[in-house]
Amino acid sequence: MSQQGSHPPQRAPGTDGQSVARGVLIPEWLSNYQPGWLRSDVIAGLTASAVVIPKALAYATIAGLPVQVGLYTALVPMVIYAVLGTSRPLSVSTTTTLAILAGSALGQISPEGDTATLLAASATLALMVGAILIVAGLLRLGFVANFISEPVLVGFKAGIGVVIVLDQLPKLLGTHIDKGSFAHNVLATLQSIGHASLPTVAVSVFTVLLLVGMKHFSPRLPAPLIAVALGILGMSLLNLQQLGVTAVGLVPTGLPSLTLPVWSLSETLWPSALGIALMSFTETIAAGRAFAGNDEPTPQPNRELWATGVANIGGAFLGAMVAGGGTTQTAVNSLAGARSQVAALVTAALALGTCLLLAPFIGMMPNATLAAVVIVYSVGLIEPAEFREILAIRRTEFVWAVVAMIGVMLLGTLQGIVVAIVVSLLALAYQVSDPPVHVLGRKPGTNVFRPQPSGSADDEQFAGMLLLRPEGRVFFANAERIAEKIRPLIDQYRPQVVVLDLRSVFDLEYTALKMLTQAEQRMVEKGVELWLVGMSPSVSAMVVKAPLGHTLGKARIFHNLELAVEHYRLSRP
Repeated sequence: MSQQGSHPPQRAPGTDGQSVARGVLIPEWLSNYQPGWLRSDVIAGLTASAVVIPKALAYATIAGLPVQVGLYTALVPMVIYAVLGTSRPLSVSTTTTLAILAGSALGQISPEGDTATLLAASATLALMVGAILIVAGLLRLGFVANFISEPVLVGFKAGIGVVIVLDQLPKLLGTHIDKGSFAHNVLATLQSIGHASLPTVAVSVFTVLLLVGMKHFSPRLPAPLIAVALGILGMSLLNLQQLGVTAVGLVPTGLPSLTLPVWSLSETLWPSALGIALMSFTETIAAGRAFAGNDEPTPQPNRELWATGVANIGGAFLGAMVAGGGTTQTAVNSLAGARSQVAALVTAALALGTCLLLAPFIGMMPNATLAAVVIVYSVGLIEPAEFREILAIRRTEFVWAVVAMIGVMLLGTLQGIVVAIVVSLLALAYQVSDPPVHVLGRKPGTNVFRPQPSGSADDEQFAGMLLLRPEGRVFFANAERIAEKIRPLIDQYRPQVVVLDLRSVFDLEYTALKMLTQAEQRMVEKGVELWLVGMSPSVSAMVVKAPLGHTLGKARIFHNLELAVEHYRLSRP
């Protein structure tokens, strides 16, 4: 997404000690700040706060924490990231995914929901997540975010969306269920419908219709803020509590107090912290890259790890929950015209004002209103169109997406991360273990060789000569599979010469090279020659050093297929 105006070139932020130290003392973006950006940044920050603050309150409830924790998360991590981060429009507080992952982790510590225990556990979790992110940044592990494929991430987020909606439905109905497995929660929610509070359902339906209607007909208006304000007004003016509509309750006024972690909880929380750190970074870098303007520096993964880690550690001691960049709030910030991190500082200032002045009003907000906000925005995680698009392109990857979604729903969100990573790695292993091997023909009148039968039926074939083109990296995991594909082709065509066009092979691993040498020996015993064509410099260097290179010599190694075909015709009259 491009921004208007020209900007001086910027050096990509590094991760070295001097760069980090400068970023702490003087933000790198500040030296390039232009006064003309201030108006856009202020407008964007105000607009984003209308989305960030209500959603932060809702996310705190998802995690089972008091609503003020959401305010603190929209304040402390937001400011720290704005100082240290590399993405101009990125809005860092918390997200739906992080909230439910945190809720799952904290539920292990205090199933009964003791507030003091949950706050201490939340501080410990945020501190551990921050430490993991910083260590990962120092070790330059930013590439890890690429290990979750896009189809698997689509399925993972859809599963998260289903779990969140199911978790919030009892609040929409004004009922309570004992939480258990996914199937148990579905059944318990259905059974609770008969005990629903009609006034609570009315508030819920009104809020959902308002949010959906404004999203479609007035997308520029701050729908979450308006919904929250109307919920508070309705609670106050209509005295809804007497009708059985429950409210959020007391929200402390003032600045967050010092919160100390409890180290004894770390043994229980560390597996969750690893998963949350991975998702925090994945969402942060995805949002930062998605909304980086053409004239802006691309977010640097390792620096983003470091900045997000420090933001989590700072938030941990000041009452915030685990934090990361959010796609929705970053989109709002960017579309509203954010030109720099000043917009995030404006949003944080609004969160601070809410802490100091508006907390009593937030306590009057109906739980049904908050649940409706959560559901309406969590449904956006479920994208049927993306599933259809994946299915239209590749059925196998559609299966991976569905497996990831079901894994989250049935096994839980933290286990779902493991499922997502395992499915991604298995998908990668499947792709590299079964590379294609094409039979080639030459387009008449040209030197273009193309796979058959996708080429024309008139493509030239050469009697006694079989042209094959494998693709991708050839190594120990797929060498035998390639051999299994080539053997029946040799039996079918019965060639005198088999030509392997290796121009699409970027690496030939030692084990695969040894297997190719053995295959060449077996082919010679059957009266078939092996020729190699189109090797890259790195592949050629390996072959020349190996016994196979000495066996083939220069007579059976060619620069391209045209030369190989010409040599064959001249040598086989």
